[in-house]
Amino acid sequence: MASTERRAALTDLARAGFADLTASSAALDELAELVELSREQLVAGAEQAADPDGAVHASLRIARRDAAALGRALRETPRVLWLLLGASSGLAEFFLRHPDELDALKGAGERLPSAEEMRDGLQEAVAAQDGFAAASDESAWVALRVRYRRFIARIAAFDLSAPDPTAVLAPVAAALADAAGAALGAALCAARTRAAALFPREQVAQTRLAIIGMGKTGARELNYVSDVDVIFVGGAAEGTELSEGRAIDIATRLATLTMRGIADVEVEPPLWEVDPNLRPEGKQGALVRSLDSHLSYYDRWAKSWEFQALLKARPLAGDIALGEDYCDAVAPKIWTSSARENFVDSVQRMRERVTDHIPPAEVPRQLKLGPGGIRDVEFTVQLLQLVHGLADDRIRQRGTLTALDALVAEGYIGRADAAAFGQHYRTLRVLEHRLQLRRLQRTHLMPEEEDELRVLARASGVAADAAGVRSLWETIKQQVRDIHVRLFYRPLLSAVAALPADEQTLSSAQAHDRLAAIGFRDPAGALRHIGALTSGLSRKVTIQRHLMPVMIRWFADGVDPDGGLIAFRRISERLGDTPWFLRMLRDSSGAAERLTRVLSGSRYAADLMEWIPEAVAWLDSAEQLRPRTGFALQQEARAIQARHEQISDAMRSVRALRRRELLRLALGALLGEITIAELAVGLTSISEVTIQATLRAVWREVVPPEDDAMDFAVIAMGRFGGAELGFGSDADVMYVYDPNGVDPQRAQQLSVKIVHALRTHSEDHRAPFELDAGLRPEGRNGPLARSLDAYAEYYRRWSLSWEAQALLRARGVAGSVKLIAKFMALADEVRYPIDPDEQGLREIKRIKARVENERLPQGVDRSRHLKLGPGGLSDVEWLVQLWQLQYAADVEGLRTTSTTAALEAARGAGLVQDAAAQRLSEAWWLASRLRSANTLLSGHTSDVLPTDRGKLDGIGRLLEYAPRSATQVEEDWLRTARRARRAFESLFYG
Repeated sequence: MASTERRAALTDLARAGFADLTASSAALDELAELVELSREQLVAGAEQAADPDGAVHASLRIARRDAAALGRALRETPRVLWLLLGASSGLAEFFLRHPDELDALKGAGERLPSAEEMRDGLQEAVAAQDGFAAASDESAWVALRVRYRRFIARIAAFDLSAPDPTAVLAPVAAALADAAGAALGAALCAARTRAAALFPREQVAQTRLAIIGMGKTGARELNYVSDVDVIFVGGAAEGTELSEGRAIDIATRLATLTMRGIADVEVEPPLWEVDPNLRPEGKQGALVRSLDSHLSYYDRWAKSWEFQALLKARPLAGDIALGEDYCDAVAPKIWTSSARENFVDSVQRMRERVTDHIPPAEVPRQLKLGPGGIRDVEFTVQLLQLVHGLADDRIRQRGTLTALDALVAEGYIGRADAAAFGQHYRTLRVLEHRLQLRRLQRTHLMPEEEDELRVLARASGVAADAAGVRSLWETIKQQVRDIHVRLFYRPLLSAVAALPADEQTLSSAQAHDRLAAIGFRDPAGALRHIGALTSGLSRKVTIQRHLMPVMIRWFADGVDPDGGLIAFRRISERLGDTPWFLRMLRDSSGAAERLTRVLSGSRYAADLMEWIPEAVAWLDSAEQLRPRTGFALQQEARAIQARHEQISDAMRSVRALRRRELLRLALGALLGEITIAELAVGLTSISEVTIQATLRAVWREVVPPEDDAMDFAVIAMGRFGGAELGFGSDADVMYVYDPNGVDPQRAQQLSVKIVHALRTHSEDHRAPFELDAGLRPEGRNGPLARSLDAYAEYYRRWSLSWEAQALLRARGVAGSVKLIAKFMALADEVRYPIDPDEQGLREIKRIKARVENERLPQGVDRSRHLKLGPGGLSDVEWLVQLWQLQYAADVEGLRTTSTTAALEAARGAGLVQDAAAQRLSEAWWLASRLRSANTLLSGHTSDVLPTDRGKLDGIGRLLEYAPRSATQVEEDWLRTARRARRAFESLFYG
């Protein structure tokens, strides 16, 4: 029976959360006898403790020393006592040293002690009067420390009693900071009494010493056990004969004694380290300086990190009036510090150095300093405050959580990120508090032992068990780090910090002149647009108000600031209150700057983006700016047609698809994400998909089922056939059909209808797309569509040399695959002759000379025409095509529609020397790039290099030249074209 009862008792202990059942059972029996309470009462109480075993053993040790005091506490404040002893062996040791302090727990847990209550209590402990303690020996320090720990126990009781510790973190941390301030004030009273043995008491009384709280103490967000960062400011009281030098000497002694009263080893253990190393010059600097000396240092020598530290400065103890004077004097310096050169970069590097100095084995366990830890939140919030606080005093807050709330309210951080940051910060701080409370020791390392993790989970209430708290810690680390990296390294911070102070607010009194000075041609109009974007009280307007100063500067760096600003306003209005738009510009790694580059640098892209404003989201992802594959585009086009029965609806969606992809390619080209070769392939792919989709829709509309046997195909010609399209290029095509059993006249009529419908339904006024059939046999005088047999007959009997030349770039892109194969076989016979026609080759040379003279627009400088001018596209293409007509039958590499591929094949076949081939290739690619850049810049197609210096500079910027490189762009083209022309003339005309 006894054995059965013992097993049942041990089972009850296990259910209550005990781990060492045998030892705890024996301790409970002894404790019950000492305090005259039943074992059941003790088990029920200990069950509330985070560490029931530890709580019972601590209680037993105290009972052995003073059973009466412990018994009273267990009867009067049982829940508070068990919570404290189960969460903190450090407080258990305190009560073991001072069992009478258990009586002070009455009423604990119901509220936090106030700052005044703690200040008065600690002053009473040292019997302070007129700023001097009653005793000059160590007894004052001991009394101070005991009274301080009494208040810490009451704060911990409230903290541990809270249903949700994260909800009371802020008031608990504030109470801990107030307790530290009260302790320093009492220690200063004891220091004055001691100093009076070294200096005249009257002089000690006339010496002013302000203790400035820094870091978490200054921000009122202190831990249970943490270094208390301070700065000492000294001076002589007004109206006294005490010299400043003498006052500083006395104040230095007072500061030293104050720190000793808190941290020296005595009968009662030290409280915490007082760290004065944030003072000017750090450990090498004077411990105490006058106010003027501090200000002189900050004006001349202080580094960026010192201003970041001052962000949380607060008068803590001693001469509060002097402390307030200090804080008032340094405040303006804090908020102008971000204007220093490389300020943001220096803060970012400092955070990285903190992480780098953590021992590698500790990094995964570092709750405070490690990646995803407390410092990631604090550094992010402080950097945002310092950068934006110059122009916005509403975010000038000392505390991390209050600052975070202000940053959200003013639109500097998104609500979702702030909510996650805030909650994770509270959870991390609660875990930190429980770890430090455990032994009343400074630590920031997550435990590795399962038992310690279990106690941490029970003490914090954030998880049910060891596995839960470990999993929560890993999740928080990842999420905090992600948000930190996104916000802490956002380019907008560096951009705002780099703005001159007077440009961070757009004062209407000076804005007109400033806008004109930085490059806006219509500053009055720009002011109206800025006013429209930043007027109002909505969150959208608030965010735009913050973005606008730096975006204005970025617009001014572009080619057309006025046009960029107008386009931004239109896009912003089109997107309305879409939440992701401004959040992305504010938070992403460079989207805002990319948008200003696009809008102020390209009329073509700006016009398209106004109609497709959701494309702004692509600027946050390089992958979104890459060309989509032809297969993906084809799948989307087929899905569009499956959804729409009416041709008008289907083609509206197909046109939208084409515009969207044109914009994607434009953005990729403008931002350097794709090469000119990738651009040509991308433009060709979307043109092919558009024609294919249009042909399918038209076929369904025009060709009745009984004529469905007819075959029809679209043949790409010119640059389209060569997959070498640029922005603004026409799509040169030919149309071929095969009756395939349908009445020939009927097939001809249907084909003409198809061609007209293709041209009608592919028209797009916003992004013109012209299907140009001018390269067909007989040119514009010939029929729009011919049968395959008619093409064969024509080429056999009447074709001219230029028509064979045109076929060199023929490539089937839409329609019947079978018919395309037959047409290409026919084309190969014509364009790759076994016996080249020498007369025809001479005719091609004559035509080339005539084209140069007759087709150049009147009044245009020949040297500036990128297509027909000397060394332009036409020179390279005609030369390559001449070689193809002569040698393609024998040189397989020449049988290609690509100019550059054929040029490389000619070089490989020895038809052209490497140097000449290089010059021809450079000219062709540069002309292609200049042509596309011209279209992107102006929104209009032109083959002429502009003479306007502004336009040339704009083209240069798109081609990644430095600003104001108009002359360089012009000279590069003229030089490259001259070299190519010399090579062309020697090879083409012989």
